[in-house]
This record gives sequence, structure tokens and C-alpha cells, in this order.
Amino acid sequence: MQSVRKRVELDERRRSWLEEADGEIVVWQSAYPDGFRVALHRHSRAQLLYARSGVVLVQTAIGHWMVPAGHAIWIPAGVDHAVDMLSGVLMHSAYVLPGAIEGLPETLRVVAMTNLMRSLLAEAVPLPYEARPTGRAGLLHGLILHEIPRLSEMPLGLPFPTDERMARLCRNFLEAPTSRVTINEWAQDLGMSRRTFTRRFQQETGVSLSLWRQQASLFAALPRLTEGQPVTNVALDLGYESVAAFTTMFKRMLGASPRAYLQAADISLPQGPR
Repeated sequence: MQSVRKRVELDERRRSWLEEADGEIVVWQSAYPDGFRVALHRHSRAQLLYARSGVVLVQTAIGHWMVPAGHAIWIPAGVDHAVDMLSGVLMHSAYVLPGAIEGLPETLRVVAMTNLMRSLLAEAVPLPYEARPTGRAGLLHGLILHEIPRLSEMPLGLPFPTDERMARLCRNFLEAPTSRVTINEWAQDLGMSRRTFTRRFQQETGVSLSLWRQQASLFAALPRLTEGQPVTNVALDLGYESVAAFTTMFKRMLGASPRAYLQAADISLPQGPR
């Protein structure tokens, strides 16, 4: 309990210092234990939060975003957000002044990290703080700024409906995701026709229910896969009839099989079916 309180106090001191800091970019490293929660807060700077190891869940008023190891999330300045550690987490964060460079993303998004960006952050973390760095430090910070707009967005955001009844169904699904639940069952639960429900859901979230459920399945699968659980176990627990069906969904959403995807993020999986 005492260690958690110290971690909270350290975060609060850092955020207070950050609000007073000069310079276009500040880079630092943080480590958190499994289950730790950073309460709702906001920054006057945008944040690139890179999960070097572990899995992070970022929550806002409009949705949830999963950040698996090897990925990052871009959080624009002024966005209220809470951060939950779904495992032990080591993160690198770059805090960027709005307008520091043209082309910075304007919306919250999960992004794929390039090897270059990972290396840039790793090199920048141990450098002493300078408001206006020169030499090597200045070059590193400049490259980080220029690379941020080049990071590719990943489909790991999960928008939530504002309608509380629909949001309840979504929360229940996240707690126990399964591919077997039908659209008709959700519609009947709310006393709507299938057509009305699907139209309302798309209006509320901006995505179809089928796409939302696929993204929710990834939310459930990625923390377990990054822990090294076999693909077969994860797929069957999520209600897929076969590993092949789960892998097809995974490839469609993320462009690679579970094993290939996590290997690209430097995460090992036990040998077994792909």
C-alpha cells in the first residue's frame, strides 16, 4: 500500500513539474506494477505513451484504447484520461507542446511503433532535461517530433455508446467476450428491432456492431497473448469454433497472425498452432 501511495505521489509531482516545463518535448520513463491505475487526469501537452513492455488500457469519456507491448497511444493535449496497467508495465512517454511541428495527430489513437521510434525514445530517456537541447539531444528530440506523424494508426480503439443501455451491453461483453452472442439477442435485450438497433449502434459509436465486437475480442485476447498464453486456449475461450477462425479475424484486424504480430513487437509466444 505504501509503495502504491509513493507511486501516486511521484506521478503527481511529475505532472505538476511537467506543467511548468519549457521546451517542445519532454521524454521520460515510468514503471508500474500489474493492476496499478493512474486516475483520471489531463496534460497541457500531448502525450505519446509507448508500452515498452506490458499492456495498458486507456479510458476516456468516449471509449477505451488498448495499448499492447510494442505499441503506443497518442493522447492529444487536454483530453481527460485514466490509465490501467493490465500487467507490469515499462513505458516511455514523450510529452509534446501543441503545435511543436505540423502534422501532429488531432485525435486519440493507438499507433504501431517503428524500430526507429523505439530507438529514439530509448536514447532520449536517459538524457538530462534541457528546455532547448542542442547537439545530439537536440537532434534526437527533433527526430522524435518528425516521426510522430508517420506512425500508423492501429484498430485498437473501442468507442462506447453514449446510450447507457447500449453501454451496459458493451461493458458486459468486454467482461465476457464471445463470438456466439448474436445481434438479435442484443436488440431483443433493449426491446428494439435488429434494424433499429444496428442503426442506433452505428450512430452512437461510428462503427458497426460486428466490427466493434471484433475489436473487443482483440482487447480480450492481446493481454493474454502477450503473457504467452497459447493461441488455441485464447481462441476457444473467446468462443471461436477453431484457431483458424480466430486467426482469420486477427489477420483481418491487425494484418498478421497472432504469432507473427507479437514477434514483430518482440513478444515471444509458446510454440503451437498459429
